[in-house]
Amino acid sequence: MRRLVAAIIVAALVAYGTYRFIRHTNGLAEPAIVTTTMDVHKIVSPSLGARIDRLLHGGALPAGPHPKLIALTFDDGPYPIDTPLLLDMLGDLHVPATFFLIGRDGEQYPELVRRIAARGNEIANHTLTHPDLDRLDDAAVKGELAACARVLGSLVTDPALRTMMRPPHGRYREATLRVAQQAGYTVVLWTDDPGDWRIVPAAAIADHLLAHATAPEIALLHSGRLPTIDMLPGVVAKFRAAGYTFVTVGQMLRTVSADQLNHPEKMPLVGSAGRPAS
Repeated sequence: MRRLVAAIIVAALVAYGTYRFIRHTNGLAEPAIVTTTMDVHKIVSPSLGARIDRLLHGGALPAGPHPKLIALTFDDGPYPIDTPLLLDMLGDLHVPATFFLIGRDGEQYPELVRRIAARGNEIANHTLTHPDLDRLDDAAVKGELAACARVLGSLVTDPALRTMMRPPHGRYREATLRVAQQAGYTVVLWTDDPGDWRIVPAAAIADHLLAHATAPEIALLHSGRLPTIDMLPGVVAKFRAAGYTFVTVGQMLRTVSADQLNHPEKMPLVGSAGRPAS
């Protein structure tokens, strides 16, 4: 009886350890970009060897230089007050950005969609109604993407509306990625999420971006967040001082490989105590 109880306990511990290992390595292996030609099964369900390598070494960096490019991306909206403020700030800083807009919001504020494009920014697909795509069947996912492209495409002519998408909340499953690929979309996620979707001060957003900088970098930010706007001047100045160039996601994808984005080089601009990196 004691052996049976011991065996059950060991089995439970092994199962829990395996669960924790899978959960942790899933997070480590999350991609920044999924192109139309990638094997999404390997992305969503990496092999044991890939998981161990990612856990021990962070994954091998691809050969060659890692260009210091950063793309600021803004999800959601447009919004009638915050979006104009954000556009003015980006204009003052001479920083192009990529806006992943919601079709219904763009339909409500068409002039803001046009203004985003007129300021030299890129507009990509963030679905029509901002649902959790991992809860939808294939037809519904395809419909969300097509409807968003149709609505926003009636306002601007940006090709990114039909070639780049970001799933709301970053939620997806294997089928979601396959549908996006089949529709001709590159799925754009991020290399850093400073958490501005929460109620956090501008300094906390800035500190996170500077402490977790990578080369190349896709930063996840959100429209409708005043602290995000407030932190931009300082963050832009520090990235530029470190030799970075600000680009749109489209410009970045024409310059760097998906492998470089999925395995970027860590280049923190400040230490853990907020001091400049040595």
